[in-house]
Amino acid sequence: MLGLAFGLAVLVGNSIGMGILRTPGEVAAHVPAVPLFMGVWIAGAAYALLGALTVAELATMRPRSGGLYPVVHDALGPYAGFIAGWTDWLAQCGSTAAIAIVIGEYAGPLVSGLEGHSSLTASLVVVAFAVLQWRGIRVGDAAQQVTSLVKTLALLALAALALGLSSELGSTAAAHAVLPSGAALAGAVVVALQSAIFTYDGWTGPIYFGEEIRDPERNIPRTMIAGVLLVLAIYLALNAAFLRVIPIEEMAGDPFVAASAAARLFGQQGDVVLRLVMMVSLVAAVNATLLMASRIPFAMSRDGLMPGGLRHVKRGTPITALAASVAVTLAGIASNTFDTILALLAFLFVANYALTFTGLFVSRRRAPHARRPFRVPGYPVVPGLALAGSVAFMVAAALTDSTNSAVAAGLVAFSWPAYRLIVRRVIPPA
Repeated sequence: MLGLAFGLAVLVGNSIGMGILRTPGEVAAHVPAVPLFMGVWIAGAAYALLGALTVAELATMRPRSGGLYPVVHDALGPYAGFIAGWTDWLAQCGSTAAIAIVIGEYAGPLVSGLEGHSSLTASLVVVAFAVLQWRGIRVGDAAQQVTSLVKTLALLALAALALGLSSELGSTAAAHAVLPSGAALAGAVVVALQSAIFTYDGWTGPIYFGEEIRDPERNIPRTMIAGVLLVLAIYLALNAAFLRVIPIEEMAGDPFVAASAAARLFGQQGDVVLRLVMMVSLVAAVNATLLMASRIPFAMSRDGLMPGGLRHVKRGTPITALAASVAVTLAGIASNTFDTILALLAFLFVANYALTFTGLFVSRRRAPHARRPFRVPGYPVVPGLALAGSVAFMVAAALTDSTNSAVAAGLVAFSWPAYRLIVRRVIPPA
């Protein structure tokens, strides 16, 4: 059985990736004022915490591995569960592909012979972690705890160095940015929140291992709540460090704030330092997302919503579901559509959250006396705010990125014919 440490490790490993090293510039571009900038990061954590509290209630009612799929399946029925499982699996495989691509890009200048071969490097990283997990869940557990710990220490060390080596906030002169006002300011905050929410994504990590975690009724809520707070602390430390080195006016619009900070701190060696921190940070995310992705088709196959062969388990690892997840991930890497993958992921993740939050309201209404080892505090306000935040995020995404939102909606729509085909084959007509 997996312990509390694994739950925290998979949440941190899944949440903290390339986002925090890139998105501060996007957030600063929309809200170029330090109080608002830091407030957006706190608000992003608040959304994640609201979501974690809501999902924890459903996940502890009948702990099962498989992520959001079994939670939605139990609350809203098989088709809604299929939508959640289908899109979540694609999103997790897409995340693994996107993270591996970045590792490939950053490894090139550091390792002779890898320059210009980022897709091959990314594929080899995915296959290497798949082989590691093939050896059993104990190996995967150990790898996740070690990589997440090293990642946390590396990021905190970067923050400490930035805070210690810089002399004062805003040491470099910069033009004063003008904040919008009224409705324009509210819109800017909403768009900035989109970036922050995406960067916090990953707080659902522990529920992918619901029946594998020791004492899930206690440990799932504990790992999700403690994990979100830990990620918040790391993000606030990093952003405070970035602000100490780079004035917020210069940070605004910088596509890679961490690289700019490293260059100022370490000079010519800054690029090497940053690349090493990035790679340490991202390997933990690859292991986590691959572990999580393999649990989804495994869980769906047990309910007859995916081929039965995907439920084969060896040494605690769903090996056929792992192989299928690796195949989808490698296809994503080969497609060479990194920007599109990223744009689709945020919409798919939040759409699944909205479905899950709705499931809690339906579950409370349909089964008011059901056993609930953990109850979300502040019901219905807490899940209501989480649901409202999800809907607002999707509306904003549809307005600002209609093309990718339409593609994501198309992937959801494709679930219906796929579901009908599978149901017809598994449950023949009377």
